[in-house]
Amino acid sequence: MESPVTITFDCTPLRSVPRLDVPLDASPALRARVERFQAAIAQHGTRNTYYLTDAACTFRFTNDPESGWVRFRFEGTVITDDADSRAIGSDLQVCLDTETCDWLTQPVVAWLGQTVDQAVQVEFNRYIAAGDLSKAIERLEQEQAASDAAGGFLGMNL
Repeated sequence: MESPVTITFDCTPLRSVPRLDVPLDASPALRARVERFQAAIAQHGTRNTYYLTDAACTFRFTNDPESGWVRFRFEGTVITDDADSRAIGSDLQVCLDTETCDWLTQPVVAWLGQTVDQAVQVEFNRYIAAGDLSKAIERLEQEQAASDAAGGFLGMNL
């Protein structure tokens, strides 16, 4: 049986973002992502901050997988305590993506949109507990070391 709340995301520790300048030949999508990272760092800094992308939160209200669910897309920053052991806040941009509820009203959509913040913080704590945060940090540090060893270039990822 599926969980009543499903959350997926990709996580980038903001302290691991090596460059904040936008490459001259950047695609519009890459340019927009770098600008969102810049804004997040300007607002929240790089210490104990994590940027979530490609993220979705689905709330299920019935036992029918074809109806009775609402999905929100979101992106933004999660802030953790000094020990990186739990989320203490978030700054997310949330928007309704898809829904299969004929009975859904605008006040419910607004309330669920606000609930995404709380649900993401709970899920981020589970992410930390599962060790995924430390794995993400290690992976980014390895990629940065490989890039530094190659003189700043890492294949087509430049």
